[in-house]
Amino acid sequence: MRIMVIDDDITSRLLLRKLLSGYGNCELEDSGKAALGTFLKALGEDAPFDLIFLDILMPEMDGHEFLQTVRQMEDQWAVPPGREVKVVMTTSLNSPKEATKAFFKGLATGYLVKPVDKKAIDGVISELFAGGLPGERSG
Repeated sequence: MRIMVIDDDITSRLLLRKLLSGYGNCELEDSGKAALGTFLKALGEDAPFDLIFLDILMPEMDGHEFLQTVRQMEDQWAVPPGREVKVVMTTSLNSPKEATKAFFKGLATGYLVKPVDKKAIDGVISELFAGGLPGERSG
């Protein structure tokens, strides 16, 4: 599974990489703008990301803006329905308003409040990939 972690806080990036390392390769980005280039390159190489953990509060381009741009890119690249990247928004704000915005405006597929832990990561991944992790063979 290809995973990207986008967070302007180095400690959060490293913690998420450690918690996600058993699921696949993790690429780390410190800004939404840099991550857009990485995301587009992966689409162009026909090796798209399966999962993104995305901080909401970042300078230059926040998580909501990033996610809207990603969904537009997927439309432009004609990514088939159901094959879009799964995006888990992460934030230190335990705010129902932010969660609602992430899901309904930003088309996020998950939402976690920091600090995240292994149990929360495992839970959201098992929900998002109930049919099996990308790259796993069934049977």
